[in-house]
Amino acid sequence: MTEEADDLGLGRREVMAGMAGGAAIASIPSAPARAATGGRRFVQVGCGSRARMFQEAIWGPHKTTSSLVAICDTNPGRLAYAARRAAAAGAPAPQTYLAADFTRMLKEHRPDAVIVTVPDAYHVDYIVGALDAGIDVITEKPMTTDAAKAQAILDAVKRSGRHVRVTFNYRYAPFRTQVKELLMAGEIGDVLSVDFTWLLNTVHGADYFRRWHSNKAISGGLMVHKATHHFDLVNWWLSDVPATVNATGKRQFYTPEMARRMGLDGPHQRCRTCPEKAECNFYLDIAADPGLKALYVDNERYDGYFRDQCVWRPEISIEDTMNVIVGYEGGATLSYSLNAFNAWEGYHVAFNGTKGRLEHNVVEKAYVAGATMTQGESDEDAVTTRIVPLRGAPRTIKPRTGEGGHGGGDAVMLTDLFDPAAPADPLLRAADERGGACSILIGIAANQCFKTGKEVKIAELVSGLRRPDLPAMPSHGQPVPMPPRVVR
Repeated sequence: MTEEADDLGLGRREVMAGMAGGAAIASIPSAPARAATGGRRFVQVGCGSRARMFQEAIWGPHKTTSSLVAICDTNPGRLAYAARRAAAAGAPAPQTYLAADFTRMLKEHRPDAVIVTVPDAYHVDYIVGALDAGIDVITEKPMTTDAAKAQAILDAVKRSGRHVRVTFNYRYAPFRTQVKELLMAGEIGDVLSVDFTWLLNTVHGADYFRRWHSNKAISGGLMVHKATHHFDLVNWWLSDVPATVNATGKRQFYTPEMARRMGLDGPHQRCRTCPEKAECNFYLDIAADPGLKALYVDNERYDGYFRDQCVWRPEISIEDTMNVIVGYEGGATLSYSLNAFNAWEGYHVAFNGTKGRLEHNVVEKAYVAGATMTQGESDEDAVTTRIVPLRGAPRTIKPRTGEGGHGGGDAVMLTDLFDPAAPADPLLRAADERGGACSILIGIAANQCFKTGKEVKIAELVSGLRRPDLPAMPSHGQPVPMPPRVVR
């Protein structure tokens, strides 16, 4: 299941320089409505790896309905690389802007929407700037990284009347959509609790500890950056919103002490210059991967960002082992764990309902740039889903499948984003700023729990958060059939 490595995009210093003069931003008129045949016009902020999915969709399958007219980044090398990729795709090269010129980009192009694909902590600056300019936003998840920034976005939505689309592609994977349909159909009655374990292996999981994600001030840690997928899935699967959070977290694997336990003298600064690269099996040959080389190695001279930092560095500030208990407004409870150094990649989730249990397991084949697949290893996800009635025989459900990244979810979501003829979705998989906030606030609350050891109430983190639009689910008040009598 593809989750591409993320990039170092725009930094706060450049953001604030570009945002200077908020009144000027607010004076930009909203984008005019355009007929579907004319296409919708987009600009994008941040041109690293996470930008490519949107670029390739606009330059490829959705080129007749969408165009990318301008791009913005702190790094001129990455801007030039994106322009070359557009030309190679046969698309018009987008006009390029440095970060300080974000406001000018909006004024000159007046797009239908701004696509935000910068590091997580800086989403807020561009989201708020675009909203106050009267422009809608499409943002990568997580929407932002802390409660104050979430509040700023909610306030900007309220005063501008515009909206944010948060790209939760996991909702769109056919087998996860299938789980939602089974729950909606009442196959296990109403859900009372959820057990959810997510495992990252020592290839994909380690990659978070060599990128900017290892700095919690930028990423919010795995509780916000990675778990935003998982918390959103549970919110959507249950059609509910979180009320309380308790959590514990620690870092015990990706540490200098662990490097020495494995026989290394390190940690060191980065893989490319590491004197122990032959001895360390966490070594990433970043220059051997054409995409990583073009995005990062070739452009280090502009910003000094190293994409291959040592996973054993002492300054890493994110956890690698996390456990969370979430209480939902509707009464269900989530027990969740995330581990970033496991033997396999994927998840196990079980829903415990009044009529039985739904178990859903996925062994993921996560693509990691720079990593080589073992000979004979399949690149397909292994998915199993079964219904276990109370006092009844288990029933295996044939999983629904799809093609492409994230279990087939990317293509479906991108069609939903860029095709004006996309059909109405009864499962309401599109998420706005309300769904984006409900997801990240669980992780934000968990981070607070890590520090204080005390329960956090979601309602105390932000104000004015309205309940997202979610499909109807079996209620907690409907009759429950008596399970079969046990015959001894």
